[in-house]
Amino acid sequence: MLKFFNSLTKKIEEFTSIHPLQVGMYACGPTVYSFAHIGNFRTYTTADILLRALKYNGYDVKYIMNLTDVGHLTGDNLGDADLGEDRMEKAAKREGKTAWEIAEFYTDVFLQDFAKLNLSIPEKFVKATDHIKEQIDLVKRLEEKGFTYKTSDGIYFDTTKFPKYGELSNLDQIKAGARVEINPEKKNQRDFALWKFSYPNGVSFKEYLAKTGSDTAEVLRDKRQMEWKSPWGVGFPGWHIECSAMSMKYLGETFDIHTGGIDLKETHHPNEIAQAEAATGKKFVNYWLHGAFILVNGERMSKSKGNLYTIYDLEKENYDALALRYLYLQTQYRQEMNFTFDALDGAQNAYKKLVLEISQWDDPSTSSGHAPKGVFEDFEKRFLDAVNDDLNTAQALAIMWEVVKSPHSTGPKLKTLFKMDRVLGLNLEEMSMQIKHVQGIVPGQIQQLVEERQHMRKLKKFNAADQLRAKIEKLGYEVNDTKKGPKVTKK
Repeated sequence: MLKFFNSLTKKIEEFTSIHPLQVGMYACGPTVYSFAHIGNFRTYTTADILLRALKYNGYDVKYIMNLTDVGHLTGDNLGDADLGEDRMEKAAKREGKTAWEIAEFYTDVFLQDFAKLNLSIPEKFVKATDHIKEQIDLVKRLEEKGFTYKTSDGIYFDTTKFPKYGELSNLDQIKAGARVEINPEKKNQRDFALWKFSYPNGVSFKEYLAKTGSDTAEVLRDKRQMEWKSPWGVGFPGWHIECSAMSMKYLGETFDIHTGGIDLKETHHPNEIAQAEAATGKKFVNYWLHGAFILVNGERMSKSKGNLYTIYDLEKENYDALALRYLYLQTQYRQEMNFTFDALDGAQNAYKKLVLEISQWDDPSTSSGHAPKGVFEDFEKRFLDAVNDDLNTAQALAIMWEVVKSPHSTGPKLKTLFKMDRVLGLNLEEMSMQIKHVQGIVPGQIQQLVEERQHMRKLKKFNAADQLRAKIEKLGYEVNDTKKGPKVTKK
């Protein structure tokens, strides 16, 4: 039985889905204003391991991940997500592009890196800008139920009207305004924006010019590129509303699992819960799973320290993205992980050793080797127990290596490894086949059949030789007779 730490109840629980063997799962994805870094990708890898573990346990999973391309403000870095500039608009100014071009470019890079880490593609990537109507509709529902109020810069959620607010987080340990100037228009400093106005009081662009006497050209330079009409005025959605609106659209008003980084546990996710449950009157999500931070050489990652590494940064130093995935697996997802290049060297060497080793083995389909009864079943049971024990990937990885080092026939070993890799996601089958192709390695059983065919030919037993050729071809290989002897290639 799969069990993992539920951040909502703050304890490890056995997982039970709402519908038998069917799971709705939502993962908080990136804000596509810049390159995702190795800390972000640890979070997405954790979600991927959970997804794979669910499937390994027989569940059919509907997996959704968002792409935030509007509304995430820079104030989030300082503790108030309703202050500062929109990250997309700021990046557009920085790079001399439109906000839409920024979103497209960084989304494409993210998806490329996503594939390099062998992360499972969600059933749907959902963009905030594609779901403005759903977000407006959700704000309207909250307004009709009396959970909102208006300020000069937007429509806000009144957290005092939602008694359960903050049950997911440790809000009692957070002091409002400790790092940012307190917004005097908020009724409570934990209240948050549902809809932000492009201009004060939700007035139109023309009204703003008339009221302020501003020069048109001057205002146009700062005019938002991403804005929409709403019942409250021209503006854009707050950061938090998108995830509630989109997850409920695709997974229902109550669904099974929501994942994200530990940094979202204190504000973003409590806000999601508040606005969703206030609107529907139903429980929003049953299980919340959060991945821990990555340190770099014992320090927090930041641009100012120059230790915020991307997949591209690692590739420039000749590291494989799958070596990074291997490194992630060595630390359980709830433990803070310390990234060092020495550790990455070790992970890359171990991964290369693993792939090179199994590339020398016979394919499971061509091997006739056996092992003592129950030995591989025991390996698989222990592996599943490790996976189901709060996604203990470090233990699962150790059991995989036990299989590699065991004295049994390589064919059954390889079959077991490939099964385990359905959870670990190290792409072992494809990577080992690539090495076989490059090195021209022929499995031992095929080579034995080729030698036996040669012997039959020397004895002029051509019918027997033809039968052996047919058997070789059935196993996926071709034999071409040359002056230097038979040449064997994979079909």
